[in-house]
Amino acid sequence: MPSHPVIRVRQYEAVPIRSRLLLPLFSILVLFAAAAPGYSAQPVPPEQPRVSITPRNSLRSRTPAPRSNMRIDVSQILVPVTVTDSWDRPVTSLPVESFRVFEDNVEQKIESLFREEGPVSVGFLFDASSSMRKRMDRSIKAMEQFLKTSMPGDEYFLVRFSDRPTLVTGFTHEPDQILKELSSIQPQGWTALLDAICLGVHNMKAAKNARRALIILSDGGDNSSRYTESEVRNLVRESDVRVYAIGIFERSRYLEKLAAESGGSAFFAHKLEDLPETVERLSTGFRNQYVLGYSSNNQQRDGKYRRVRVELNRALRLEPWNVGWRRGYYAPFE
Repeated sequence: MPSHPVIRVRQYEAVPIRSRLLLPLFSILVLFAAAAPGYSAQPVPPEQPRVSITPRNSLRSRTPAPRSNMRIDVSQILVPVTVTDSWDRPVTSLPVESFRVFEDNVEQKIESLFREEGPVSVGFLFDASSSMRKRMDRSIKAMEQFLKTSMPGDEYFLVRFSDRPTLVTGFTHEPDQILKELSSIQPQGWTALLDAICLGVHNMKAAKNARRALIILSDGGDNSSRYTESEVRNLVRESDVRVYAIGIFERSRYLEKLAAESGGSAFFAHKLEDLPETVERLSTGFRNQYVLGYSSNNQQRDGKYRRVRVELNRALRLEPWNVGWRRGYYAPFE
């Protein structure tokens, strides 16, 4: 007789039919997930906040300025020049033959000479650090004295600086507004002089007049700025702004060099009683300048910095006169 297969019956737990159908499907899904790229059996940590640190850029990349040292009128380079005698009084009656101008040590032909006139745009950079506490009254009087020379069309803005610079008021044609703001300043903190110059140069971009100057009044050196001397010097080079400085008690070699390179001047009052005379000298020189015009022999439009030197002719070199001029400009770039 043929043998019959033995049928063995296993005992199963009672599982609902729906669950028995879903379990194989779930197993298949797990296998697919395990094979997927990036799968990890480790527990996923809680999402961490993303931290992004941006490095501090240089002053040049952060705030690009147009390369417009010394005005370029079509093809002419216009160089502001000041001539003063041994008492800092302006010499104002010199003819064109009195001057010689050199660019990168190559003499250029002077094509025009005129006295600079017209309204000015001036930014006052006022030291409000704690060391100025006993000097505020006389310093404000000095600023008031300068503002008395105001002419129609002149405009002014005010920056006060201590730990950091602050634009107190933008351009205004009202000298009284500047004096009102000065009278409310309370000295405190350190001295961020370089930062103040930077802020002044950038605010000067809103000026309406071609003649532009920063007037700095401070009693000490910098001890709180973010920017370096070289950064600020390059920024002044790239602007058409002259720097004038009034130092109280202390001389600043850096301000002297910066002012001279920009075509301005630096003055120092060794006593508070000297401030009125110092401001008078600054104001007189500021209002009395020549402008020399020449066409450069170097026609390359390479964007490079070109150094300028102005001299008096041989016969006038015997006079005890001082000559100040803007020391260079950036050539056009293509």
